[in-house]
Amino acid sequence: MFTKRTLWEGRWPLTVLAGLMVAGLWWYWPAGMAALVLLGFTVCFFRDPERAIPADPLAIVAPADGKVTDIETVTEPTFLNGPATRIGIFMSVFNVHVQRAPIAGEIKLAAYHPGKFLDARDAQAVLANENRFIGLESADGYRVAVRQVAGLIARRIVGWAGQGDQLEKGQRLGMIRFGSRVELYLPPGTEILVPLGASVQAGTTILARRP
Repeated sequence: MFTKRTLWEGRWPLTVLAGLMVAGLWWYWPAGMAALVLLGFTVCFFRDPERAIPADPLAIVAPADGKVTDIETVTEPTFLNGPATRIGIFMSVFNVHVQRAPIAGEIKLAAYHPGKFLDARDAQAVLANENRFIGLESADGYRVAVRQVAGLIARRIVGWAGQGDQLEKGQRLGMIRFGSRVELYLPPGTEILVPLGASVQAGTTILARRP
């Protein structure tokens, strides 16, 4: 189950950078300033702002911050078991990297797949990369899936919710460290509302509307 403190899980880089900054400013100020810049970037990367979640029960919100790079009809055999619309969102190192539930429901499937760390902007490399697949089902049986994909720089996927957890729409799912890709899979009959190339925010931007 998600707990707020897990956002800073493995925060040793912050401790190291803070120590280098203090030591550098004391002994050699250019090194201290460099550590200060890196510390500021790292703190910025781990930010987790609160979001206003749309109240519309039929609205499907973005699972991640970033840019919509592809909207395609694909076959999703793992959870939707058939045709689906895949919306790919690429996150740069400057985006918030916390992922959120696109709908309210129960996690029926959560599966981790080890793999490579190819450029996450390449949709064809997604299945080869390390990823975590999450299947969500609403109370009335509507299903969606989210895939967290590691990238060239991102080397760790953190999950805060697992199989059997009940989530509210917009509740935090986890995060990916430093630049990556998130995919949302929607079943046929879902109205897609977001255009290709749009910038979206997790939990806030409405990507689609369910039947």
